[in-house]
Amino acid sequence: MSQERVRRYWDDQAARFDAMIAPVERRFLAASREWAAGRARGAVLEVAVGTGLNLAYYGADARITAVELSDGMLDGARHRAARHGCVVDFAVANGERLPFADASFDAVVCTYSLCGFRDPRRGVEEMLRVLRPDGDLLLADHVGSSNPLLRVAQWALEAVTYPLHGERFTRRPLRIVEALGVRIAATERLHHGIIERVHARR
Repeated sequence: MSQERVRRYWDDQAARFDAMIAPVERRFLAASREWAAGRARGAVLEVAVGTGLNLAYYGADARITAVELSDGMLDGARHRAARHGCVVDFAVANGERLPFADASFDAVVCTYSLCGFRDPRRGVEEMLRVLRPDGDLLLADHVGSSNPLLRVAQWALEAVTYPLHGERFTRRPLRIVEALGVRIAATERLHHGIIERVHARR
């Protein structure tokens, strides 16, 4: 699936995105956003910032740069940053080709977005490339459930979401990070294993 098609899809969804996911956000997603953003310090890059739902959870010592493929979603993030009084450097960029020099950031955050990357391994490699030595990679995503019945439901959902906009629900970012030989500082799964948190250190 082309990045242009994905970009257009999220541009179309941007205005209604927050309202659309609000019930799921409150019950399942927000706590892991807080977990990831709350651990980020110093110069922070958020990859695939979406409408900026993580911005409220960063500490005062985080200097945030945020990238997003979709202009429409990025507009939402800009408005949210203004409401929260957050100073953020925003840019349109593809998470699989980050426009930053090696070792530019102390932390990289990516939540609920690797599921939509065309090549998630390439995305993680790029995040690690721009991390400084001992920098923190902070991920949260929906993954294949540890419950077989829920996993079947996820596969059925993927049959709709992947052709529509390239989103999968059964990927495991932890496996990618482990395969790249990165140190795992912390990881856990929640909600029948549907949500996975990963804190890795370069």
